[in-house]
Amino acid sequence: MMNAKRNCRELLTTTELVSKMVNLHGYRDERTGLWGPAPKWVLSKNLRILSLGRNNIKNLNGLEAVGDTLEELWISYNFIEKLKGIHVMKKLKILYMSNNLVKDWAEFVKLAELPCLEDLVFVGNPLEEKHAAEGNWIEEATKRVPKLKKLDGTPVIKEDEEDES
Repeated sequence: MMNAKRNCRELLTTTELVSKMVNLHGYRDERTGLWGPAPKWVLSKNLRILSLGRNNIKNLNGLEAVGDTLEELWISYNFIEKLKGIHVMKKLKILYMSNNLVKDWAEFVKLAELPCLEDLVFVGNPLEEKHAAEGNWIEEATKRVPKLKKLDGTPVIKEDEEDES
């Protein structure tokens, strides 16, 4: 079992029971049954994909333990309104956070702090719904997070790429 922990690359938790990402670096010792801080190798060195969709998560606090390794965060169908703490995700390439509660650009622009982010699903957030109805969602979102290659499942085509075609 120890090797399984060391090689953990994906953690999928879709139970509707998770309400916080507290102490992601903690774990339960199988021998004693007690919870405590995990050695760094348990999650932070290997975890690449974290799926916490369809839970009761309200914020992104607690991601620090996986900030240096996580490449994909699936966190759709939660109650996230603020993106405080997202900046620690230095290797995050894919963020699926549809159907949350983000409603303003001040929060959305925090995604531009993610140096590797290229695939974002944001549909179903109040901000996206408002601007999609106005017909300017993709233009406004990609202006604020220009590194995106895919937004809501659609490849992003930059103006300079269009001109070259």
